[in-house]
Amino acid sequence: MRRRRTSILSDESGSTLVEFALTAPIILTLIIGILQLSTLFFANAGLEHAVESGARYATIYPRPSDAAIIAKVNASQYGLLASQVTGPTLSRGTTSGASYVDVTMSYAAPINFIFFRTGAINLSYTRRAYQP
Repeated sequence: MRRRRTSILSDESGSTLVEFALTAPIILTLIIGILQLSTLFFANAGLEHAVESGARYATIYPRPSDAAIIAKVNASQYGLLASQVTGPTLSRGTTSGASYVDVTMSYAAPINFIFFRTGAINLSYTRRAYQP
């Protein structure tokens, strides 16, 4: 009887499967988190590209209208869901005798893990363009 008990206790044939079963959910969650983080970086890049494109367009001569600047921002978006975009909004002002326009846009980036959904992360970007 004693011999049988020691042979069962020293048997390691299923240890790899048990270790994998314990670590697989952690590794899977880590991989999904990295993928979701990369989608946030992609959305931020698309948001910044659109706003900066509109700000560059606002600096040309003759001065473009607000509708033309907004159309340029909307045409320059990539990787963004249109239903999650807020703006763009334009605000004009002067500083030290120079007129400027602030182009602002926000994006509610949805985060979707396989196991649960979290609230959207709000990304916002503003760019000031001085006009001639």
